[in-house]
Amino acid sequence: MNTTLEILVVGREKAILDVVERLINAHEGWKATVATTEDGAVDVFKKQPFPIVLVCAGFSAQEEEALRQRLAREDPGSVVIRHYGGGSGLLENEILGILHQRRSYGK
Repeated sequence: MNTTLEILVVGREKAILDVVERLINAHEGWKATVATTEDGAVDVFKKQPFPIVLVCAGFSAQEEEALRQRLAREDPGSVVIRHYGGGSGLLENEILGILHQRRSYGK
């Protein structure tokens, strides 16, 4: 069975979002959906499950925490992490690390 890993990417810096979206979509079996506001992210999240949410540039720590809490009310099993950049290798390792951790805990 071929399943696609849906990843929600949230941020306000279009150039960064474009790169992150391209890197995720270039990985076989991964698909990025982009949102640029907290409300937009929650709206998309309500329509489709995202096991991983990456918060990118443009969100303060307080905004990130508010988003994390709102998404947890929708799906407590979703993992919301801050993506600081650093290239495709770091992005891939972040996502693979989350997947490994979820498998280890049976989620």
